[in-house]
Amino acid sequence: MHADDSVAVVKRPLKQGKVVVDGELRWTINQTIPPGHKFALCDIEDGAPILKYGQTVGFAARKIAAGDHVHTHNVELGSFGRDYAFGESVEELELYGADKQQTFNGYLRTDGRVGTRNYVAVISSVNCSSSVSKYVAEAFANDEFRERFPNVDGVIAFKHTSGCANDPGEPTDVLQRVMAGIARHPNVGGYLLIGLGCEVNQVQSVIRNQGLGRQSSDDEPIAMEIQSLGGIRKTIAAAVEAVENMLPRVNAAERTPRSISHLALAMNCGGSDGNSGITANPALGFASDELVRHGASTVLAETTEIYGAEHLLTRRAVTREVGEKLIEYVKWWEDYAEQHGVSINNNPSTGNKAGGLTTIYEKSLGAVAKGGRAPLKAVYRYADQIDTPGFCFMDTPGFDPISMTGLVSGGCNVGVFTTGRGSVYGCKPTPCIKVATNTPLYNWMEDDMDINAGTILDGTETVDEVGRRIFEKIVSVANGERTKSELAGVGDEEFAPWILGSVL
Repeated sequence: MHADDSVAVVKRPLKQGKVVVDGELRWTINQTIPPGHKFALCDIEDGAPILKYGQTVGFAARKIAAGDHVHTHNVELGSFGRDYAFGESVEELELYGADKQQTFNGYLRTDGRVGTRNYVAVISSVNCSSSVSKYVAEAFANDEFRERFPNVDGVIAFKHTSGCANDPGEPTDVLQRVMAGIARHPNVGGYLLIGLGCEVNQVQSVIRNQGLGRQSSDDEPIAMEIQSLGGIRKTIAAAVEAVENMLPRVNAAERTPRSISHLALAMNCGGSDGNSGITANPALGFASDELVRHGASTVLAETTEIYGAEHLLTRRAVTREVGEKLIEYVKWWEDYAEQHGVSINNNPSTGNKAGGLTTIYEKSLGAVAKGGRAPLKAVYRYADQIDTPGFCFMDTPGFDPISMTGLVSGGCNVGVFTTGRGSVYGCKPTPCIKVATNTPLYNWMEDDMDINAGTILDGTETVDEVGRRIFEKIVSVANGERTKSELAGVGDEEFAPWILGSVL
């Protein structure tokens, strides 16, 4: 992957005794090596850094001979200093002029944002109202609803497991940002908040603290409480009636041509493997740069999965303040892990390691490739509203549902999710495009994978060519094309706000 590397990644299984030849160089493989895994290109002394992408991915736990399988059995994480070099590698991308600007057909909202979908959201303030929200949404899950309101993509219940017996400070603030982000999301044409009535996270508090208002001149109710309405059945009846009243207005929305600059892309990876940083992630980076050139926003996340590679992002920060904000979050995660007696290197997961990823440094170096080359324009708290054009970062955990919930709540109206092991993630109200890192995975799970980036390994396409396909798919999905997860009906259960603090 880089001239300085001490390891190489294998594209297909290599049996013990196999001889690998590259010009005048020859290596004898000392142990059978699965695809996506690494072998040593040279002898690596005990304690010496191991280089991939020209960067440190770990340290030899013992002497490693050329041709050895390099993985968790002979590599340890270790620690090393990173030169953050704030802003030293900023490379401004040339923005496209009006003659090159592309459009998509989207739903223009009253706040000027543009949706790629048109849903109604039923949002629980607390777990105690989750069943009620589910029953309200289920009342519209039928053919009659689809015939009456063809321009409405569906009624979704946003349920969660929090909202009361936790710290009323920052944990509740985070949950309220998430709820408000869904309520005002450009892919949501109407919403209803449902609470129990006695919880810490009061619906009226959400409305007041987050500046939510009425949805139309009809002065529709946007909040209900089960206790105030007299119980479950009465609340369901009132909520169903409220949704019925807003549906004609939501259905009246029409797709009209809008600039790609209105897109906000959520970028995530899950079930990664040793090919992720070689195929799907850099290809997504190309697509991210293309969107930036059109004036759109693209957002990288998963702070624990840039760990060890954050110095590559700080060098691209447009100001020192932006870079330092990123490092503040990295240090917060170091402290957080230490407080709980765990290591950030608990990630990679079991599946990641089976796919060839050895340390969090290696995983992170591949993950940041999703961000392309564009300057880092802004760093956001979890679920903050994305309001900066260009490449941005949001602080989230690495757990996919929580990370994507933060990005979606921030206003991302389309998502791309790369995977090497086969994630089947979807996230209403935002359509999620899944990109497979290798051809065997794509062929095996074709019903769930939208794009095959394994063609890069196969030698039939370049990174830029696959990146161009990803970009075109993003525009097509923004236009209304259904993703594989949407066709499978996935996305109703993946809403997972980040739960902070103690449960009392």
